[in-house]
Amino acid sequence: MIRKGRSSDIESVLLVWLAASQQAHHFVPESFWRDHQDTMRHVYLPSSDNYVYLDNHEIIGFYALVENTLAAIFVLPEKQGRGVGKRLIADAKSRCNNLELSVYKRNIASVAFYQRQGFEIIGEEEDPVTGQNQYIMCWQCEQVIDAEQ
Repeated sequence: MIRKGRSSDIESVLLVWLAASQQAHHFVPESFWRDHQDTMRHVYLPSSDNYVYLDNHEIIGFYALVENTLAAIFVLPEKQGRGVGKRLIADAKSRCNNLELSVYKRNIASVAFYQRQGFEIIGEEEDPVTGQNQYIMCWQCEQVIDAEQ
């Protein structure tokens, strides 16, 4: 089940974020993620619309939206490969006409996952916080361009 996040979910969401970030981003020192927990807790998550995935009343995944930007999507490593990420993406798509996200180039599995979900690479940049190269990906890119013409 997916529902809107609540302030009481923050610690569970942070546990998902930390475990999944460390697993998916092995090329960034683990200390970086631990050092940024307070920023996630007090800045990023409160400024996003957060949605959590519950399995037996336990939060095992979440995503965060900032307007049409998918700012975060994470699933506990031990719960990955069971369709949770697909369901989270589908829920985000149901709330937006188009979505944009950033993903580290070296996170090959996530890049492939987003491509399977219909996202296209539309650009590349360096993440100013980690110095890692990342792709900018978009879902429904053409419709946005067509609507603006």
